[in-house]
Amino acid sequence: MTRPSTHIFRLLKWGRTMGRHGALQGIERDPNTPPPVKRLARIARLGTFPPRVPDYAGAFQDIGPAAIKLGQTLATRPDLVGEEAARNLLHLQDSLPPVPFKQIEAVIEASFGQPIDALFASIDPEPVGAASIAQVHRGVTTEGREVAIKVLRPGIRERFERDIQTYEWAAAHVEAMGGEAARLRPRLTIANFKRWTNRELDLRREAASASELAEAMKGIEGYRIPDIDWDRTNGRVMTVEWVDGVKISKIEELQARGHDLPQLASRLVIAFLTQAISAGFFHADMHQGNLFVEDDGTIVAIDFGIMGRIDRRARAWLAEILYGLTTGNYRRVAEIHFEAQYVPSYHSVDEFATALRAVGEPMRGKPVSELSVGQMLDGLFAITRDFDMQTQPHLLLLQKTMVMVEGIATQLNPKINMWEVSAPYVRSWIRDELGPEAALADRIRTDTETLLRLPDLIRRIEDRFPPKGGAPEPPPLPDIELMWERRERQGRGWLGYVLAAAIGAGAVAGALSLGWIG
Repeated sequence: MTRPSTHIFRLLKWGRTMGRHGALQGIERDPNTPPPVKRLARIARLGTFPPRVPDYAGAFQDIGPAAIKLGQTLATRPDLVGEEAARNLLHLQDSLPPVPFKQIEAVIEASFGQPIDALFASIDPEPVGAASIAQVHRGVTTEGREVAIKVLRPGIRERFERDIQTYEWAAAHVEAMGGEAARLRPRLTIANFKRWTNRELDLRREAASASELAEAMKGIEGYRIPDIDWDRTNGRVMTVEWVDGVKISKIEELQARGHDLPQLASRLVIAFLTQAISAGFFHADMHQGNLFVEDDGTIVAIDFGIMGRIDRRARAWLAEILYGLTTGNYRRVAEIHFEAQYVPSYHSVDEFATALRAVGEPMRGKPVSELSVGQMLDGLFAITRDFDMQTQPHLLLLQKTMVMVEGIATQLNPKINMWEVSAPYVRSWIRDELGPEAALADRIRTDTETLLRLPDLIRRIEDRFPPKGGAPEPPPLPDIELMWERRERQGRGWLGYVLAAAIGAGAVAGALSLGWIG
């Protein structure tokens, strides 16, 4: 169990780094920041010379690998960190100096329990990429296949576990302050961050995600996932097919090779919608470095450490929300928010519909070049506070990915209209999945499944409430505080823990919320 003093030391050290980058300035400006947090922010930045324009990405980069990943998570939370910080964090570069190849070689041999030359004929010692969690080398298998070999950095799992413990401790104290901090649910943000990073720290999980997405995207022309070499993949090493293609960000090279850029843009948007709405499982890290274009125009995605998942009901709500916004049916969009319980029932549906209209109407009728899904979603976030909407992590991850996809599509085709590309697909999905025939089929399937579960349900009830007889069920026992537990709670360590909690709650603003910048 990590001591509170250790958490506080880490938080103050990280807060000091953020202070040097100007990333704590907003704490003192924001009216929602509790006074103790403001005072501690001033202490953290004493003696520093912060820049006039805060550099949030630089601060997280300097703190270390776990902070880089946390910064990427917070980039999806403009409601928590503010629009300025969220935009800046989107540019956070997930890169660190590479680990020497001797260490990488040792990880590969230790994880497989055999010499490296039994697996690979050759490996280029110079990495093609070095990120905060792993680095990638190009290699050739003993069978002669060209592959990309992703290897976890030595000791990275232990370092993440240590830092995440402090994030959890700090988030709990911040949320305990109540008010706006409780509504924004920082503990849930850290819980999701922990789940995502645990998935990235087990490369078998990433390989499984790639395999699942490949199955979901079968039959989608012009988009594919590289094959996994399962014989050379384990928790610390993942081996995949090498992709020969042009990064989707290299516009001039794509043009020189004769690719149809508007077609690529539309293909990327439809591929994303297929993943998010049809499959409910989407690549949530679709930045330019993770997308390649092959000679035949096929888009190939890599790096499946961060994936989003949406259940069928949420996908139906999402499709109706997107379609309602494109057609101006704000009343229906408002009703869906209440049906999904995104907005508490004590608010007015009509008032929420009017607020949505204020977001949507300024976008309607604008030239194509001025339309933006990202701007629309930013506007939706702006009204969440007025209507007490709690954070929906799956939608935040989706929003981040949608903004990424829009940015890439716009670079490929500056005249693209995301609404025009999306609307036919969404309309078709709603007709096929939510129409009368689909509703009837769903009802028949659900009722049949319910009937088939009845025998098992009856058996469980009989097990839970057996016929009278035999030994009587013991009564519930009271909770009694043990002597040494009482001593620990009321003894010498009690005051120190309270002080630790108070200091930690303030210091975490520098490491988690960036001061709730408004």
